[in-house]
Amino acid sequence: MTQTERTAEQDILAMPDDHYMNAQQLAFFEQLLRQQKKQIQHHIEQIKQHLSSVAVEPDELDRALIEEDNRQNLRLVEREYFLLRKIEQALDRVARQEYGYCVETGQPIGIRRLLARPTAELCLEAKERQEIREKHYKKQRG
Repeated sequence: MTQTERTAEQDILAMPDDHYMNAQQLAFFEQLLRQQKKQIQHHIEQIKQHLSSVAVEPDELDRALIEEDNRQNLRLVEREYFLLRKIEQALDRVARQEYGYCVETGQPIGIRRLLARPTAELCLEAKERQEIREKHYKKQRG
């Protein structure tokens, strides 16, 4: 993180609660999300290039190691595509000026939570309820 980014983050954190998701904060998070999107897209391209450049090895052990590496890279790409979709959804919420508010309750998510997880859709309380429901559902199935 550059000094300018740290300063912008500090400015956002220093704003009073009644300035929540003002134009400056929305612009900050939009820039942050676009930056993350660009980094992820670049990383996906690097992995794709790596996967396409892998040579076929005649040795079974080498081939098995390469296949395992490829499998892990494919899982990583899948996770990053999922994150890209979440970033796109967050950018859509920024454009609609709904970013920063819980999709379940309408309550503010909070600047600190958004700095930690810019794609957050739920406030802390709603996220905790969701995790409890998921845990309970797992117990019922398991």
